[in-house]
Amino acid sequence: MARCIYTDPLSGFFVHLFYLVLSVVPCAATAGMSYYEITPPAREAYELVTSLRFGEAQAAVERLKLSDPKNLIAYHLDNYMDCLAVYISEDEAAFARLKRKKSERIGLLQQCNPQSPYYRYAQADTRLQWAMAHLKFGEYLNAFTEVSKAHKLLRKNEELYPDFLPNQKDMALLHAIAGVIPDNFKWGMKLLAGLEGSIAQGRREMETVLQQARGTDFLFETETRVLYAFLLLHLANDGEAAWNAVGAGQLQPASNPVHCFITANIAMRTGRNDKAIALLEKCPRGSRYLPLPFIDQMLGMAKLRRLDRDADKYLLLFLRQHKGRNFIKEAYQKLAWHALIHGNEKAYRQYMEHCINRGYTTSGSDRSALREARSGEMPNTVLLQARLLFDGGYYRKALELLRTRPPNSFANDRHRVEYAYRMGRIYHNLQQLDEALLYYRSALRQGSTQGYFFACNACLQIGLIHEQRNQRNQAREYFQRCLSLVSDEYETELHQKAKAGLNRIKS
Repeated sequence: MARCIYTDPLSGFFVHLFYLVLSVVPCAATAGMSYYEITPPAREAYELVTSLRFGEAQAAVERLKLSDPKNLIAYHLDNYMDCLAVYISEDEAAFARLKRKKSERIGLLQQCNPQSPYYRYAQADTRLQWAMAHLKFGEYLNAFTEVSKAHKLLRKNEELYPDFLPNQKDMALLHAIAGVIPDNFKWGMKLLAGLEGSIAQGRREMETVLQQARGTDFLFETETRVLYAFLLLHLANDGEAAWNAVGAGQLQPASNPVHCFITANIAMRTGRNDKAIALLEKCPRGSRYLPLPFIDQMLGMAKLRRLDRDADKYLLLFLRQHKGRNFIKEAYQKLAWHALIHGNEKAYRQYMEHCINRGYTTSGSDRSALREARSGEMPNTVLLQARLLFDGGYYRKALELLRTRPPNSFANDRHRVEYAYRMGRIYHNLQQLDEALLYYRSALRQGSTQGYFFACNACLQIGLIHEQRNQRNQAREYFQRCLSLVSDEYETELHQKAKAGLNRIKS
């Protein structure tokens, strides 16, 4: 038996960077046919690619082509580097040029033995890779078409080889995502005939893969664990389990910038802001690595949440390095916030002007930033500081700050609703749930008719508390109510989380 190496996509529905993963699997070789074999040079090239050391990786791939011309690993690694590079850089010209190679590379994969389970699996993974690239550049019809073709290949493979672990992993991911497709993408589900599932189903299936992989040479066990962690974080609403899953995955953030990005991302989302800063400050950089400007963006955001004076340094670095379309407006918004909390109102207004005039509105965070900039309404400094401290996991500091201002001291209706919402969020994360419910209900009562984000999210959080207490009827009531509310920010995300909650209760 020879061995194969394939790429494995991480869901673009809940993460925007780490979506391509390589797996090593056995594949029958037939005389005269191209094959996939893991040789020491191929393993070296794989390690270089997954560390973003693309200069060294490309040289290693070219050596593979010369020394082992029938081995398709070299061409698959080429495709992996191309897709990852355009995904990170958001270079539209490069994407337009490289996607013309899609058919050629899928044709090469079809040269594998059709009787092997990896024949369909490799094609499916490649199509899922391209689906993520199409999503990145707003080509939604092409993305759903590729997912549909990939699903058909995986489903057929599942019928023929039900115990095939790589197939199980990809199907687990698709099953988890199927239950929470946002309403604005429902039209795409028509292309995915036969794809059904739930978060609970996907979670169980992925846990089975990890259990069966334990103690084996399953090369992409770490990547599967990362994918599982994002499922726990974004869909199952279990941040602690997500952090533990990453901790058990043997990632190397000090030597691998992708591992650093993933670990710091989950740290920031689970109240471990100091840990995230420590990781990001030690992230490997330099000419050996593909530029990853999102590291500076994350570091700037993390430092802003700690109210550090040098947070703006890293946000400005991101803006100088990033050549893509996403998160530019958000970066200017955060620079404006930094200026405001440090007493520079003039700089705040200048950055908000840049927020209006620069960047695009592809991402939800950029649309939210633009909406705030156009409103002309300056945030309340105390509420803004409390928000940032809360987002960093500094809950008691945020509570102490808000306690200095009674709710009736806010003349603005929106600020009064925000005050109740912020207090609810703080008490919620301090596990003082009865106090949290009081403030959440106040925010919902005051803000539901105005379409405020605070009211919509307060409704969602009430549902989550009832779910935590196993009060399913009450949880269902508030999740359904959340779906009926209009939100002036992040409506799609909030409704998706409410739908995920309903999905969990049903399961």
